[in-house]
Amino acid sequence: MIESIKNWDEALFLFLNQLHAPWLDPVMLTLTGRFIWIPLYLFLLFLIIKTYKKDSVWYIIGLLLVIILADQLTSSIMKPFFERLRPCHDPRWDNVISNYSGCGGRYGFASSHAANTFGLAAYLWKVGKDHIRAFRWLFLWAAIISYTRVYLGVHYPLDIVTGALIGMIIAWSVYWLTGKAQKAWKRHFGAGAIGTL
Repeated sequence: MIESIKNWDEALFLFLNQLHAPWLDPVMLTLTGRFIWIPLYLFLLFLIIKTYKKDSVWYIIGLLLVIILADQLTSSIMKPFFERLRPCHDPRWDNVISNYSGCGGRYGFASSHAANTFGLAAYLWKVGKDHIRAFRWLFLWAAIISYTRVYLGVHYPLDIVTGALIGMIIAWSVYWLTGKAQKAWKRHFGAGAIGTL
């Protein structure tokens, strides 16, 4: 069963990775970068602060927790534990796959990009479901960023799917926990200190 899933995953990777064009390579490399999205992150923080005022402290704390937990679980725990080679480090795919950007770390399961972006999307979707409905479009953004990892030859599809699921589970868990913490804060210190979820 596990071997069949692995074979399917590798076959899907090879198919998707070959769907590329030279003009698209630098676009995908740009999209997969971290610093290019800083203006978006600042805009999202602006929307949260503008919409929720003093309550935004809780949401920002929660968002930071989501990113830290998702990133550390995938990068510091899962990758060294499972030791699944990135496709671009696997000698079987030498001169077979498209790897425009270089390879990065040795192991790829699970994808930190997918965990972080889907974690952010899921958390902000929960935060904004009543007041900032446009946050739902962050799932499309997360999917595009995650796809660039397959396109560039640094992750298998299963790395992406697993990372995305981990990010979303962490996001929903942190949202629930910060909600509990905020209500406990209100009970002990009063509603005037920091708002409620």
